[in-house]
Amino acid sequence: MNNRKLVERELTEEGPRRRGGASRKRRSVTVNVAESPLSWLHAHGHLDDRLYDAGERLRADYERAQLGANVTMRWDPVRVKGSGEQGLNQTERQVAARSRFDGALREAGRGLEDILWRVVCAGETLPVAEKALAWPARSGKLVLKLALDRVADFYRIT
Repeated sequence: MNNRKLVERELTEEGPRRRGGASRKRRSVTVNVAESPLSWLHAHGHLDDRLYDAGERLRADYERAQLGANVTMRWDPVRVKGSGEQGLNQTERQVAARSRFDGALREAGRGLEDILWRVVCAGETLPVAEKALAWPARSGKLVLKLALDRVADFYRIT
């Protein structure tokens, strides 16, 4: 079993989505809607620990850099000497995370940053990302693994 921090699971029943047609006997599966696509791939043996850790580091830098949409201003207090992460204030930590994030995407190379951003940062599933990028079905996993391998090299994850 994995020693990773367990997250409370929000489970829902989902069945196949079909347009029109004759109704068949419906099947349903239990889905953890709080689980990220990266976590799902790792839990089902499609990603090894090294690639999963690289993806999590990239996502953490994305969130630390606050690259997602913002809805309000930050009113952080002024830095007090010796406080915070290595004496950095929020803005400095944000800039450092942005620099690491950009470096990791550069290391992944052109064409691979799209799948990284969609699956790791935006939380899109592989089929959705493949469709948005107009890629053939089932090609996203291989490309994502290549991209995560390069990101793992950037973060020096062994």
